Amino acid sequence: FYRSTSVIEQGVTTQSNPGLDRIGSLSQVSGVLGCQWGDEGKGKLVDILAKHFDIVARCQGGANAGHTIYNSEGKKFALHLIPSGILNEDTICVIGNGVVIHLPGLFEEIDRLESNGVSCKGRILVSDRAHLLFDFHQVVDGLREAELAKSFIGTTRRGIGPCYSSKVIRNGIRVSDLRHMDTFPQKLDLLLSDAASRFKGFSYTPDMLREEVENYKRFAERLEPFVTDTVHYVNDAIHQKKQSVLVEGGQATMLDIDFGTYPFVTSSSPSAGGICTGLGIAPRVIGDLVGVVKAYTTRVGSGPFPTEILGKGGDLLRFAGQEFGTTTGRPRRCGWLDVVALKYSCQVNGFSSLNLTKLDVLSDLKEIQLGVSYKQPDGSSPALSFPSDLRVLDQIKVEYETMAGWQCDISSIRDYSDLPTAAKKYVERIEELVGVPVHYIGIGPGRDALIY
Repeated sequence: FYRSTSVIEQGVTTQSNPGLDRIGSLSQVSGVLGCQWGDEGKGKLVDILAKHFDIVARCQGGANAGHTIYNSEGKKFALHLIPSGILNEDTICVIGNGVVIHLPGLFEEIDRLESNGVSCKGRILVSDRAHLLFDFHQVVDGLREAELAKSFIGTTRRGIGPCYSSKVIRNGIRVSDLRHMDTFPQKLDLLLSDAASRFKGFSYTPDMLREEVENYKRFAERLEPFVTDTVHYVNDAIHQKKQSVLVEGGQATMLDIDFGTYPFVTSSSPSAGGICTGLGIAPRVIGDLVGVVKAYTTRVGSGPFPTEILGKGGDLLRFAGQEFGTTTGRPRRCGWLDVVALKYSCQVNGFSSLNLTKLDVLSDLKEIQLGVSYKQPDGSSPALSFPSDLRVLDQIKVEYETMAGWQCDISSIRDYSDLPTAAKKYVERIEELVGVPVHYIGIGPGRDALIY
């Protein structure tokens, strides 16, 4: 039932518009997830789809997920915790139980949106089960990275890993704990004492505890109107009110704590399974999942990157695609599209379609390479899937297909048939290799720069 119930049946009229036809065919509960190492442009697609869904929900990650979107006037917004549907005034934005929330950062985002004319009142719901990320988690994140020295992970130092660590060892503090200020100081004292015992560089004093408790008394009062049992809310929306839900993934599959290039990963599950655990909805209600993939590949921080282009070639992609982190501003490592990693990502998530982004960035290239297979270091049999062993990944040999570039500006094209033949061949070769259709093609940063 849930797979067959589409957005059209929720009341969207397509009026024979190909874009609306495409969006209207999506299931009542759909998701947008990253296929690579993040930064694929998920926020833009979520923003475009959001006006056709009643609810947009985040299910994992924290302020390490930076999504850049543009409103109808072309104004740029950088979001970190708030779902990208916030620019659509009729959309309810849910921050689910799987998200770790830094309250000063959340309030800063809300204030920035409100000052730019985006109303947040009554439109943001925060799970009472979500864990709180404190300033000290960010300090610990930096100490942990320094401790790892040359083998550092390359985190955003936003405290994500330490906060999830607190959650998993079961001394974390949840949003619902803010309703019990009589016991909150003891819980926070336990957390801070644990950090001080673990890291010599972390100085903990009674004054620090008193100051944080006072801060969080104020935060609790401000947050209370947003706090909701989002598990009940989302399930009730699906089962009773027949509202549609769009799930916005943060980071991406190749950064998944289980399926990514461990340990150079995030601390949550940005793949399909994270939707169920991060929102409390059953697998059977999830319908269409759209995988977002760049027309090339980037990653931030340390870790394996088989198709990375070093030197001037990487610089060319970096500056053409403005590949600098939304959250950190760090330059991203750049390389050719890795089809092996993409097929693996599609296998893990079961994507029904793909959104190929930044196709326009490749427009100046005479030739484009596709990393189509991996061979063992000795050149013997090809790897059957994306290897888990980092030693193997470091030594793997990538086999490439070389395709002709189109060498013309495609940013103003809105109909697939108008794309240069070489560009269409590139898209169709990706579809052929991966076995998943490309339903959306990004050819620029603006809302309208999309081919259906």
